[in-house]
Amino acid sequence: MSQTQQHHVVLGTGPLGSAVQRDLSRRGHRVTMINRSGKRGNLPADVEVVAADLYDSVAVARVTRGAHAVYQCSQPAYHQWPEKFPPLQRAIIDGVAASEARLIAAENLYMLGDVDGQPITEAMPNAAKTRKGSVRARMSEALFDAHRAGRLRVAAVRGSDFFGPGAAQQATLGERVFGAALAGKPMQTMGPLDVSHTFTYLGDFGRALAEVGSRDDALGEVWNVPNDRPTITQRELGTLIANAAGVAPRFAPLGRPMLILVGLFIPAVREFWEMAYSYAKPLVVDSRKAETRLGLKPTPFAESIAETLAWFRARPAA
Repeated sequence: MSQTQQHHVVLGTGPLGSAVQRDLSRRGHRVTMINRSGKRGNLPADVEVVAADLYDSVAVARVTRGAHAVYQCSQPAYHQWPEKFPPLQRAIIDGVAASEARLIAAENLYMLGDVDGQPITEAMPNAAKTRKGSVRARMSEALFDAHRAGRLRVAAVRGSDFFGPGAAQQATLGERVFGAALAGKPMQTMGPLDVSHTFTYLGDFGRALAEVGSRDDALGEVWNVPNDRPTITQRELGTLIANAAGVAPRFAPLGRPMLILVGLFIPAVREFWEMAYSYAKPLVVDSRKAETRLGLKPTPFAESIAETLAWFRARPAA
């Protein structure tokens, strides 16, 4: 529990924004969540929910005024990133600069490009050649340009493909893996089963964002979220999930032909194909910086898988 209550504002009420809220509330802070509709959903009653257009910098300044920290967890639809993500971030940077809060951005690893199996550290340069990776690179560079120019104080927290409570249709390990296991169906995985691939638990992602937003010594830097067993393969993780669900592990890897076919009907899957390289080679995140300097530790898979399965089991029937 925090000694002094602060006001923290979370932009976005999706799975990641909700994970940040849970950790901030656990610390005893006042939390305001921002989305376009103002709808509360399943958020706790003591959490304020405010409607705002985050593409409007004046609106961003209004809803973040007086905040200690602002957490950028909002994003457009996956297939609309090139057109809609950069203007969203520009408005958020301008608005938070006006409100004089610190801005903590949730990022992924796309901006790094194909790292050819090298362990991913915060010092790696942006080298993306894909459309979405290039967008992420420009956005990250703009964020730290604003920090260096003295417009506002920022930090970035980077997670790999995530899973956890609330992450269903859009998550790689969501409905097609956790949901499939609980239904006794084959788990749909991406690419080869036996290549190392780091996965991030939403609880750890939210905790890392909240920790960075609470510390002056974390500003101006990139931080990788700590992840349990970062060299795990999809087969190994899928087996852990199936065992916890009480079923035999069965897999249905989605290769290029199936991704193309499914992409005809689901834009997000169609857009994923350019990122398929991240599953074809080892993608292993090195989080020693956050573990050493911030004291963060990853949640063991036994716990994170159990919590995720519990959420999937408790969902209302579609």
